[in-house]
Amino acid sequence: MAVAAKMSQFMEKSSWIRRMFEEGARLKKIHGEGGVFDFSLGNPNVPPPDIVREKLIELAKSEEHGMHAYMPNAGLVSTRSAMSAYFCQEFCISLAHEQVVVTCGAAGGLNIIFKALLDPGDEVLCPAPYFVEYGFYADNHGGVLKTTPTLEPDFNLDLDRMQEEIGPRTKIVLINSPNNPTGQVYPEESIARLGQILRAKSSQFGHVIYLVSDEPYRKIVYDNCCVPCVFVHYPDSLITSSYSKDLSLPGERIGFVALSPSASDGTKIIDALALANRILGFVNAPAIMQRLVVELQGVCVDVDIYKAKRDRLVSALTEFGYELTVPRGAFYLFPKSPLPDDIQFVRLLQEENILCVPGSGFAGPGHIRIAYCVDDSTIEGALPGFERAMKRSKGI
Repeated sequence: MAVAAKMSQFMEKSSWIRRMFEEGARLKKIHGEGGVFDFSLGNPNVPPPDIVREKLIELAKSEEHGMHAYMPNAGLVSTRSAMSAYFCQEFCISLAHEQVVVTCGAAGGLNIIFKALLDPGDEVLCPAPYFVEYGFYADNHGGVLKTTPTLEPDFNLDLDRMQEEIGPRTKIVLINSPNNPTGQVYPEESIARLGQILRAKSSQFGHVIYLVSDEPYRKIVYDNCCVPCVFVHYPDSLITSSYSKDLSLPGERIGFVALSPSASDGTKIIDALALANRILGFVNAPAIMQRLVVELQGVCVDVDIYKAKRDRLVSALTEFGYELTVPRGAFYLFPKSPLPDDIQFVRLLQEENILCVPGSGFAGPGHIRIAYCVDDSTIEGALPGFERAMKRSKGI
């Protein structure tokens, strides 16, 4: 067999998100761009802030020697310093540049964290629904992804259940807030209690259990919501994030990992993260992007644009009879499927040329994910189809 057996298995169960994206391309060839309403992919459609283009032009014109040269695997000191300084300002904590590693996006960040911390057979515990790639990332480094359900209808952490599920092989507890696919932002009191649980469990099992917070949507929040800083509530924690969503630069692959200044064995962990950056083939994050974000700390797209899209969809879908929790962050809705089989309902939507992702693809069966980072015309054009699909599911 040309392809490794494990990869063949992975390809068979590969992401529903990509499958629907490919289905969209097929339908657009038949019906044209305007005849297909694609909510399958979380690809930001709000353009980057003007300053991004301005700074890129400045960098392109720069004659600085070594502009495109190799650099330390952890990233340029100037970039790490800018990131740590902004962290200090945002969270009122002390974070040195030595505690930051620049990465190829948040996905690269998670992979170097798992490479640095996991031994074969170690478990990563994650609340479900969850971003489907987490299982692949854990497997990349010999880990095993275990999941625990969240509370319905709002998808908050079920901390009692998480406490039960943490066992002697648990090495990492992974959270994603704001969450993909639910849009939930875990509140401060939940993070505080999770920190208490992890302290107790680390003591019980005689080894550190790390808290990893995946936060690429940190700045895409609504209604005065704030994302709590895990560093405040648990010392052995890491945050990975990126500039994909807040600067609308998903294709540029620029992000970071920050390690809590209170983490035990902090220097060893940072050294391991930097080495993982190198030996996984990332080597270092793109040089131009590292220089770009130095002057763009705190800059963000206009989140009110996404909020308006969210509010329009929530209002219309609720009127049509869909049941949903209003998301506090990210750019996804995760309503209940009107049919028990969410895949069947997604196919019903396909007949209306509407592309969504079944919740089963996120370990959230009985729901569908709607990525509303799309043009307003896509939302308006899809609403009649959403209404017809609801009526058809009810036999109306």
